[in-house]
Amino acid sequence: MSADETLAASAAGRFITFEGIDGAGKSSHIEALAEWARARGAQVVLAREPGGTPLAEKLRALFLHEDMDPLTEALLVFAARRDHLREVIEPALARGAVVLCDRFTDSTFAYQGAGRGFDLAVLAQLETWVQQGRQPDLTLWFDLDPTEAARRRAAVRSADRLEREDEAFFTRVRDGYARRAQAAPARFVRIDAAQTREAVRADAFRALASRGWFTERTSDDRRA
Repeated sequence: MSADETLAASAAGRFITFEGIDGAGKSSHIEALAEWARARGAQVVLAREPGGTPLAEKLRALFLHEDMDPLTEALLVFAARRDHLREVIEPALARGAVVLCDRFTDSTFAYQGAGRGFDLAVLAQLETWVQQGRQPDLTLWFDLDPTEAARRRAAVRSADRLEREDEAFFTRVRDGYARRAQAAPARFVRIDAAQTREAVRADAFRALASRGWFTERTSDDRRA
């Protein structure tokens, strides 16, 4: 089997993505969920997009800090995604790991598609070429009002190129996520990110547990 064919063929592991507008808090919960999965015997790989490989991280730096048009944004993101899939995600899934990825293609449709107003048909074609059928098994969508998200961002970090966009942009992005969730209800779980950190994390744990992919290890299991 060729390397390209493995993009659609390997399905031994679980691919779980974390989505939401900047400031929704998704990234702060990934490590806790990784520990939760490891405690249940899973081999966990943490990933992010754009990024995740040396090449993709270079493309990420360009994407976040250099001015460009929406088509260039989309091409950079999908180029980084292709390398990430081939070098990290697919090999991890093939060996049975759980991949927890901070953003994936839903972000591209939300940000470049809904936010920038870029042609969704072009994004769909790029998705087909690059992913060759690979989609997440589960997507946790951390949903938050753009005004509150902006307040949170301003309190913790300096804004990158995308984070400097206005509230109307992030409202469109949020709407883009809602459309993606409506189109794939079996894959998406919406989490109310306006709750306390503890409540958000509890909802995320429940979303993972509800799939039946993880079981609590006994004390004997942990000693083995």
